[in-house]
Amino acid sequence: MWTMDEFKRDRDKQILAVGIVFFLLAFPLYFNSTAGEASSSSFGGMDFYEVSGETSFIELDSGMEYVASGDTWTIDDLHTDAIDNADDMNIVGVLVTLSYGEDETTTGACLPGPGQGQAAADTISGTVMHGAYNASASGTNDNPSHTVESVWYNESMVDAILFMPESEIIAGIDADGAGLGAYSLDISVDAEAGNTAGDAFNPCDREDNGEEVSYKIELIVYDYTITSVLEPLME
Repeated sequence: MWTMDEFKRDRDKQILAVGIVFFLLAFPLYFNSTAGEASSSSFGGMDFYEVSGETSFIELDSGMEYVASGDTWTIDDLHTDAIDNADDMNIVGVLVTLSYGEDETTTGACLPGPGQGQAAADTISGTVMHGAYNASASGTNDNPSHTVESVWYNESMVDAILFMPESEIIAGIDADGAGLGAYSLDISVDAEAGNTAGDAFNPCDREDNGEEVSYKIELIVYDYTITSVLEPLME
């Protein structure tokens, strides 16, 4: 809810208020009929609502694992029971961060400079699973990390002003327990050895059998507030 001081200082809120007043004056029949229909079946009835809130991240697990090329490493013993007060949180998604380097090895006289070949990029893939909410993403060690994210709320409603019943907004941004339960993560690696170089007197060979991958799994929690835009204007 806006205070009168905030309203006086914030030009955007003033412009929005003028627009709302114009809407109410220009479309009174529509507004009244729609509000009447919604009030009997919705929590807060049809109104202009401002959605605000704060997003936080709760670590579910983290670690490091060496994954051989062509293999998939799975962690499947993750559960929100390990998080204190998880039942009271609005868990709306999961975020996985995978970090890695390049551990390609060389044998022979691989000296710095031209003619010694170069390492090849490996592909690191992650898949996070939570019931029907699954997501996958891949990256290469040309960059040091990538993320995998799965969400089950309407992100477009966040920090927005909406004209609809409050119950529909709640249905869009409140997970209603959908984030509780078991989670799992698959990490796979497709490693490639770089090109070799050198000659019979100065051979240089390269080998890449996998990748050491660090992972962090975080639950996305959204604490929200829904306030009527019209209420402070009517006071």
